[in-house]
Amino acid sequence: MSQECDVGIIGLGAMGTPMTHRMLAAGLRVAVTSRRPKNDLLTAGAQWFDSPRELGDQCSTVLLMVPDFPEIEQVCGGPDGVLASEGRFLLMIGATVDASETGAFATRVEQLSNGRIGVVDCPVSGGTEGASTGQLSIMLGGTVEHTTTASRVLRPCGEPVRVGPIGAGQVAKACNQLVVASTMMAIGEASVLAARSGIDLGALWDLLGHGYAGSALLEVKRDRIVNDDYAPGGAAKYMSKDLESAAGVAAATNTTTVLLGPLADAYAKLVARGYGDDDLAVTKRFIESG
Repeated sequence: MSQECDVGIIGLGAMGTPMTHRMLAAGLRVAVTSRRPKNDLLTAGAQWFDSPRELGDQCSTVLLMVPDFPEIEQVCGGPDGVLASEGRFLLMIGATVDASETGAFATRVEQLSNGRIGVVDCPVSGGTEGASTGQLSIMLGGTVEHTTTASRVLRPCGEPVRVGPIGAGQVAKACNQLVVASTMMAIGEASVLAARSGIDLGALWDLLGHGYAGSALLEVKRDRIVNDDYAPGGAAKYMSKDLESAAGVAAATNTTTVLLGPLADAYAKLVARGYGDDDLAVTKRFIESG
């Protein structure tokens, strides 16, 4: 079966849509499917398919940018799922999910397809800002052959790096999220401390950004923090989910952690207070709420 598209993308949300635009701009032949057509992507040159199965028939790689394993199972299973296609392709899991589940899923897919469908995990970091500018960190887990193939189609979106076998990308993302969660909560706490002490937040973060407190996260979130702009970007609720995955990695490796437990509790409370759909910068408002 001839395949007419370089990559098919399933999951056209806050991350999938800008990543699709980046791939189209790089000249890749891109196919898409979702519950509803995205006219901006079709206008930009994406090819629409009515189901994941039809998309899989026509693509050499398929990228899943959906939130979690229930959504992965939904778009993969059933008569119209991508696994029902007859194509030979590489399935790329862009979701941040449990590392051990990823390995088990990959084994099942490769067995069910008799090796016709390969699997890599490729979670990303950099948020909607990084997706729009092509500056994502892309953490690849899988065989050298599969991750080399994945790198070719993902490179317009950022820097893909193989960190190990299948599931290793998820471990790398868990480590990333531990650092991001602690940094973002610290920025929120420090912002409230400073504001209640009468310090101008814009001046503070411009100053601290030049020292050891500076980070890519601070650079990206500075204006949101200063202007109390929590319009949905990277939804805070996903951090709570990701920290659960990090806890799973810690348990599997018998690693004692100091920050992970308190951070998981804090982000769970943040979501419970109704801030889960806001941008991650909402840690400031969460601290203000007591």
